[in-house]
Amino acid sequence: MLHHVSIGVRDVARAAAFYDRVLATLGYKRVFEVMPYGIGYGDTAPSLWVQLPHDRNTASVGNGAHIGLIARSKGAVEAFHREALAAGAQDDGPPGPRPDYGPHYFGAFVRDLDGNKIEAVLVAMPAAPAARKRSAVATGFPSIHPV
Repeated sequence: MLHHVSIGVRDVARAAAFYDRVLATLGYKRVFEVMPYGIGYGDTAPSLWVQLPHDRNTASVGNGAHIGLIARSKGAVEAFHREALAAGAQDDGPPGPRPDYGPHYFGAFVRDLDGNKIEAVLVAMPAAPAARKRSAVATGFPSIHPV
């Protein structure tokens, strides 16, 4: 559903040094920049923007908002948290299970240099048992729909 998310910062170059270092732990990189206004991060296309506010006013933190970034392993969540703290972030929840969010949720939260809340999260769902295929006659669905 989401195409991209933007985080407002006061100093793009300062934020870039932080995000270059921290997002690398999750396998993301700087893929686009419009300096001195903003930088886009992602795999191949920008989906997270770190930028000056469009209205040119001072950036402020959204109350209740945070950005959750997909991690590919628990080790990546731990590295994200460790590197973020080493780069000057504030701890907002160490790496670990979050049973309130679900039985397979493992995440870590930090506040970036401007106070934005960012999270690295792994939701490692157990492998589903192989579904037994039924005929379209028995299920009422075409064979492309597994049951």
